[in-house]
Amino acid sequence: MGRLLAIDYGRKRCGIAVTDSLRICANGLTTVRSCDLMSFLKDYCSKEPVDKIIIGLPKQMDGSPSESSRFIEPFIKHLRKEMPDTPLERYDERFTSTLAHRAMLDGGLHRMARRDKELLDEIAATIILNDYLSSRSGCAL
Repeated sequence: MGRLLAIDYGRKRCGIAVTDSLRICANGLTTVRSCDLMSFLKDYCSKEPVDKIIIGLPKQMDGSPSESSRFIEPFIKHLRKEMPDTPLERYDERFTSTLAHRAMLDGGLHRMARRDKELLDEIAATIILNDYLSSRSGCAL
């Protein structure tokens, strides 16, 4: 069984999270510059079996696409072209950045550490993947 990989896509950088090989839990992997994301994914998927890539779907409160959706769509088209055998799925990412910041506060990170946008993006990707896993298992965490 291959891993699931989640992306919190941003204009400057993307948070990446992956499951363990049994797909029990999600862990933050890294943060990658958006311009380097495709090469990172190809390299990672050549070394680790990845069965599906979950990409955060930014939405407004009313469910309509958010402004940042227009930046993600070209990447998704490119990813489908470059990695046609890897299934992609979009997953609602509303509130993940807020939840990630809250997790940093709850974890006791000092103010300077909380300013680390890369860590915030990685945690947001982990939240997306955890939410995705719990939605597929039928239980809420």
